[in-house]
Amino acid sequence: MKRILDIVFSCIILLFFLPIGILISLFIVVESKGGVFYRQQRVGRFGKEFRIYKFRTMRKNADSAGKLTVGMRDPRITKIGFFLRKFKLDEFPQFLNVLKGEMSVVGPRPEVKEYVELYTLEQREILTVRPGITDLASLEYFEENELLGRSSDPQKTYIEEIMPAKILLNKKYSENPTVFQDLKIIWATFRRIIR
Repeated sequence: MKRILDIVFSCIILLFFLPIGILISLFIVVESKGGVFYRQQRVGRFGKEFRIYKFRTMRKNADSAGKLTVGMRDPRITKIGFFLRKFKLDEFPQFLNVLKGEMSVVGPRPEVKEYVELYTLEQREILTVRPGITDLASLEYFEENELLGRSSDPQKTYIEEIMPAKILLNKKYSENPTVFQDLKIIWATFRRIIR
């Protein structure tokens, strides 16, 4: 049932979003070089790696300065990128990942390998659930970039404070991943973005 919901919901969103996506793509190309999409290796279900899709919001080769985004005023973020991140529009290409079966609409956000390698055996239990576009942790840490931007050591703050807290929320979800709970999280995410 969850997989059917993922496919139907993703098809509806992608069809509805297509004209907006084309417009966003034009703005990205006009503003800076580097292509429309940003692709990055993430760790999925059972530790299998896959490429996640996003609209590119940063300048070319921005990863070389670190994978964490430290605040919305990070100088690597483009003008259109600032707008896309503010309204979470950069995440929409991930519905393609959902259609491919690499992700679900709701599930723990997929992490990069270097952070997954820091997981304890107990924390790795969240990898038994297909990763998602939104989850309880995404709602709780909706302003994560701003939180990291205020930290004197963003990497340390993320590894020691934010990541463990997000994993706890993801474990709570993975214990009972029902369609009803997914619908509640989708609705809560929509309301949060609109606010």
